[in-house]
Amino acid sequence: MLSDVLSKTLTSIESFIDWSGRTVSWLSLLLVLVTFTIVVLRYVFDSGSIALQELTTYLHATIFLVGMAYTLQQDAHVRVDIFYARCSKQSKAWIDLFGALFLLLPFMLFIGWISWLYIADSWSVLEGSREAGGLPGVFLLKSLILVMAFLLSLQACTQIARNIGTILRSDSNDKESGH
Repeated sequence: MLSDVLSKTLTSIESFIDWSGRTVSWLSLLLVLVTFTIVVLRYVFDSGSIALQELTTYLHATIFLVGMAYTLQQDAHVRVDIFYARCSKQSKAWIDLFGALFLLLPFMLFIGWISWLYIADSWSVLEGSREAGGLPGVFLLKSLILVMAFLLSLQACTQIARNIGTILRSDSNDKESGH
């Protein structure tokens, strides 16, 4: 009963992270179109737009900050696989468990903690662009730091639970087979 509830919870979390990653990936197309527009405006019409230039920064930051948890979930992040690739499934589960438990989760908690006042200060003045004609929502952009920390923490927790399950299943299989 408890394992069914845990499994459904983990599946729901992973589905949400999958949805958020797939959704934000569409911003890549918008980023290309905005960049193309900036280039055409600059070189064909000898014109420019601070707001469009800042929009590329906003889009780029959103793609990366919201997409990090999805990238981790899909095991598409950068890793030195020289040794990891040769490991057994149980060894990989141990490595991933320790990485999520002792590196990723504490680092995300630290990021959330140190960025809280930075973001709160930005919200307190509804911070906008410093440039005339820039975008007004800098406080929203900065808030994505907390979104990133939250989503990566959620993904770390699902990885911790899934890896513990893999380790426990491997241990019970070893005992059954006499190893």
